[in-house]
Amino acid sequence: MQFMDKSKINSDELISQTQRERLAYIDFRLYFLGELRRQDILDRFGVGPAVATRDITQYRSLYPENIAFEGSTKTYLIGDEFKPAFEHNIERVLTVLSHGFGDGINSVRGSLINCVLPITLNRPSVSILAPISRGINRKKAVSIQYSSHSSGANKREIIPFTLVNDGLRWHVRSFDRKSQEFRDFVLTRMKSAVVLEDSIIEIHESIEQDNEWNRIVELELVPHPARTRPEVIGSDYGMENGVLKIKIRAAIAGYFLRQWIVDCSPDHSLVGEEFRLWLKDSLVLYGVNNALLAPGYKNPVTV
Repeated sequence: MQFMDKSKINSDELISQTQRERLAYIDFRLYFLGELRRQDILDRFGVGPAVATRDITQYRSLYPENIAFEGSTKTYLIGDEFKPAFEHNIERVLTVLSHGFGDGINSVRGSLINCVLPITLNRPSVSILAPISRGINRKKAVSIQYSSHSSGANKREIIPFTLVNDGLRWHVRSFDRKSQEFRDFVLTRMKSAVVLEDSIIEIHESIEQDNEWNRIVELELVPHPARTRPEVIGSDYGMENGVLKIKIRAAIAGYFLRQWIVDCSPDHSLVGEEFRLWLKDSLVLYGVNNALLAPGYKNPVTV
């Protein structure tokens, strides 16, 4: 986890980047956990006791109002006048609180506080993810053994562009040389993946030619008309004037609307307490290939 430091740290050229990380960690623990022990620094960074002591002394010197010492337990506590010395990205903070600090040599694994996480489907194997991510990074084709509902097990060559999580599974957006189309491939359906080092990407196979990926649609979400407290829903989703506007790629719009359980029927006719949101104008999904995943969506051409 990385942190962005403020001017007081930036102005001190004597502080190395590694020490900045340790000072940011001190700031993080005080801010979000309310306490810090020297052992926490030892466990996280694998440094010696003298280094950890020096880091705490440095932090106390820079930000004396942020930290207090409780002698009886030898614990440093958050100061009464605490103001964060580092900018903590909320998404990274939530990840760290729920999962710990990575899988490095001196990782701190497991949630840092009580945290209940959703159950996820089978995760992709590292042996599949690695060649797919290499193909994305190096712009190479990848040969995969893939199983699908429509055609069973078969061999394909794909040009992978980006990983996508639909809330349940990991996909990779790719050009499929077999169908000559841009498609999503579920990583857990791949039995093998090999980067084709000598492969050359043709113009029509490039991400710039993926119309669904490059098309941006604007979704206007409003509280579901069947709900009795629209102002509460508006607060939950950060709506302005009762509307939440989201710009999203057409290629992932259906996944998003399914994950958020948005009623996409034109007359908000879906019944159930789970539908807290309604897509105000379902016509915005016209021509979106995965719109069929959106709850209640009806193609106006076939209706």
